[in-house]
Amino acid sequence: MVDSRSCARNQEGPEACSTISDMLARIGDKWSLLIVSTLGDGPLRFNELRRRIADISQKMLSSTLKVLERDGMVERTVLPSVPPQVEYALTDLGRELLQPASALAAWTAANTPRILAARARYDSRTQPPATG
Repeated sequence: MVDSRSCARNQEGPEACSTISDMLARIGDKWSLLIVSTLGDGPLRFNELRRRIADISQKMLSSTLKVLERDGMVERTVLPSVPPQVEYALTDLGRELLQPASALAAWTAANTPRILAARARYDSRTQPPATG
């Protein structure tokens, strides 16, 4: 894991450490990876993107897209139509994120039975006995 101690050990500058921390938080949040993976199939307009991502609010989608655009992962294009429509697409940087994100998703899918079994073992040790 990257933290202030490992950055100091590796003699990373404070700017690099801050960027690493920010990006790990960004790609680790619930919505960013879902948006990036959904846009991996190609550009989408805002409402289509919202329909494809279950349970995301309009406000959360909008704010997450702005952050991803600021970080250079997503490009926003205003289409010449009446009324104007907006389309979102991954940039080269965003497409590069798809590979490690897909690997993490594949690892999770392959290990889901082991993860669920570990959770069940843990929960059986930590749950108070049922009173009745």
